[in-house]
Amino acid sequence: MKFRRRFATGGRLREFFATLRSRVGDDPENAGAPVSTLDGTPEVPTGRPVDAGRPPRRPPGSGPSGGWKAWVGQHPLVVTGAGLFAGTFLVGYLVAAVLLFPAPFFAGHGAIPRVLGLEQERAQTTLAEAGFTLGAVQRAPHPTIPAGGVIWQDPPAEVNAREATAVSLTISTGPQRVPVPDVAGYDVREARMLIEAAGLRIGGTESTQAPTPRNVVVNTRPPAGSTLAPGASVVVVVSVGAATIRVPSLTGLTVDEARLALETAGLALGTVFSQTTAAVAPGEIFHQQPGAGTLSAPGTVVNVRLARSP
Repeated sequence: MKFRRRFATGGRLREFFATLRSRVGDDPENAGAPVSTLDGTPEVPTGRPVDAGRPPRRPPGSGPSGGWKAWVGQHPLVVTGAGLFAGTFLVGYLVAAVLLFPAPFFAGHGAIPRVLGLEQERAQTTLAEAGFTLGAVQRAPHPTIPAGGVIWQDPPAEVNAREATAVSLTISTGPQRVPVPDVAGYDVREARMLIEAAGLRIGGTESTQAPTPRNVVVNTRPPAGSTLAPGASVVVVVSVGAATIRVPSLTGLTVDEARLALETAGLALGTVFSQTTAAVAPGEIFHQQPGAGTLSAPGTVVNVRLARSP
């Protein structure tokens, strides 16, 4: 029995029972009640209150170090920052939802229809049917959309906006026009390079008599300054020199004789047409163009008509 009582009141077990007695003493219903020892013998109260000399216990969370209130009191900057962040986020969301991108559930709002690629009249009708109006209209070139089609709209399609919002449109004027460069006075090779560098191409060459050296460009068709679509063709008019050679008469000559006479004069035989006539003997020339005596530039081509048997 002495061993059991000594064991019960010593070491960690003694601390356990001391803690248990203090907790039971804190309960008003058990205040003053005798506490049994390990062997069942009631412990006689000493007449002193169990929690005498101790400060009264506080409910959880009421002390300076308990509960969320104490944590808030110890971290005021964190709480203030969190409140500012939440308030800023809420205000920004409301501004975006109500003013910038109002949701469809707000009365008087709707999604702007897509009118890109439509003709201007059709785009205006589509906007009106959706409850919107036509705003400013601008025009700009576009490489693929034909002239008159919508290439941009502001606000863009599918954006929610108030009814009767004005939608600005940009209308295509077609592909970018390219001005024909002025190549007069350039050599044919240099003129070709300038025209191709401008985004156009040479569609052919024509010869003309001009008081400029041979193979120098006189003008173009269409003339310089005209605007064409990219890749359009330009005809180059080239000088064959000044009209200094008088065309000889070829009437009554054969084709070989006419060729020799023209080459000797610095000209060239062009196209030979055969025609039934009795004006000259068959196989002889009865007509020429340009006519005999005409002043021509060196290298000018002379076309002739040759008589044939009826």
